[in-house]
Amino acid sequence: MKKIILYICPLLLLAVSVTAQTTNDGMLYVSEDTKFSTVERFNNLETGSFYNDGDTYIYSDFNNDGIIDFYFETGLTRFIGSATQSITGTNISNLYNVLFNNTSNRVPFNLSGSLVVSGEAEFFEGIVDNDNYGGKFYFNTNASHFNTSDNSHVDGPVNKIGDTDFIYPIGDGGFYRFAGISAPVNNQTIFEGKFYFENSDNLYPHDLKAGGILEIDNQEYWTITKETSVNEDVLVTLSWRDVTTPESMINAAETGSLTIVRWSEDENMWIDEGGAIDLANKTITTAVKGYGTFTLGRVNEPEVLGCSSLTIYNAVSPNNDGINDFFNIEVTDNCARNLRVKIFNRWGVKVFETDNYGPNGDLFYGYSDGRVTIEAGKRLPTGTYFYILQYDYDNPETNNLHKETGFLYLN
Repeated sequence: MKKIILYICPLLLLAVSVTAQTTNDGMLYVSEDTKFSTVERFNNLETGSFYNDGDTYIYSDFNNDGIIDFYFETGLTRFIGSATQSITGTNISNLYNVLFNNTSNRVPFNLSGSLVVSGEAEFFEGIVDNDNYGGKFYFNTNASHFNTSDNSHVDGPVNKIGDTDFIYPIGDGGFYRFAGISAPVNNQTIFEGKFYFENSDNLYPHDLKAGGILEIDNQEYWTITKETSVNEDVLVTLSWRDVTTPESMINAAETGSLTIVRWSEDENMWIDEGGAIDLANKTITTAVKGYGTFTLGRVNEPEVLGCSSLTIYNAVSPNNDGINDFFNIEVTDNCARNLRVKIFNRWGVKVFETDNYGPNGDLFYGYSDGRVTIEAGKRLPTGTYFYILQYDYDNPETNNLHKETGFLYLN
C-alpha cells in the first residue's frame, strides 16, 4: 500500500478513516493553532509517524505502534470520552501537554501502553488505571500536573525522569495520596512512585521494627524506588489525610511524634527515617539513601529528642555579631556523640555535609562546603533549609542511633 503523508494546518483538516477507526501508516502532522479530532479509535501503525504541535482530540481508544511525538513545546492531546478509553500500543507515545477528561465512569482510562509527558498533564476528570493494565506513565524533567484530585489521578506507578523535584499524582481506591521527591543531582535519574491503600503488614510484618517505633500505619503505604544506578540523597515527602490515614498518626503529627518509616530489606525490619512535620500542608519530609517501601509511623515522644541534653538552635545569621553566627547544636554532656549533619536547600540540593559536626570539627556558617553541585565557599541565600542530624547516644555499648530532621532559617 502506498503511504500517505498528511499535513494538517489551519487551512486544511484531513484524516484517514478506515472501518470505523482512524488509521495512520504514513506521516501525520498537526501544526500549531490547528485542531484535529478522531471520533472512533485512533490507530498509529508501525509505519506511522504522528507529530502533534496543535490541538488533538481523542474521543475513543488510542493505540500507538509507531512514532508519536511533537516538534515544538505547544502540542495538546485531549483524551475526552463518553465511554471507557483504552490507551495501548507497543511504542512510547511522547506528548507535550495532555488532558484527561472522561465522566463515563470513575476509572475510564485503561493504560496498557506507555505515555511520556514533557509539559503539563491536567487531570480534570477520570482516573488513569495502569495498575491493572500494566502501562507506563512517565513525566519528563520539567513536566508537571495540575487539578489532580480524588476524581482524577494515576492509579498505579508513575516514573519521574530528570533533576527536578516532583509531586507524584498517585492514588488508590479512589483517593489521591501524593508523595514527593526533591531534585536529584543527576538529570538522567528515574524515580518511580506508587501508593497502596492497604495494610503493609501483610507483606512487611509490623512486629519487625526498630526500637522506638511504637506503631506503623496499617492502612496505607508508598513505594519510591530508584530505577537508575546513581547513588544519591533525595528528600522524600509523604502526606496524610483523614480519609485514609489512621487517627493515631494524625494525632502523632500534632504532638511531634510522627515519623517516616522504611522497610529495610537488609535488616528485615522497619527502620525510623525521622521527618520534619509540616502541619499546614499535612506532610512530613526526610532524606534517605535507601529506597523501597515507606509509610508513616509513631514514635515515643522521648525518642523524638533522643538526648534531652541536646539543644538545636535553628536560626542562623552569619554576620559576625557573636549571635547565631553558625548552626548551633549544643550538647551539655556526653549523651550525644559523633554528630553527623546534612543540610539541603528548598529544592533538595545538598549544600553541607559532615560526619564531625561541632566546635572541634565542622560548623555550618551559611556557606556551601563545595561537596555538592553548588560552588565551594559560596554564600547561600536567605531562606529556609532542611537539616538531618544523626548521632549515637547513651552508653557506647548499646549502639543507639538517633536521627531527627527539621528546618533551619538562614538570614
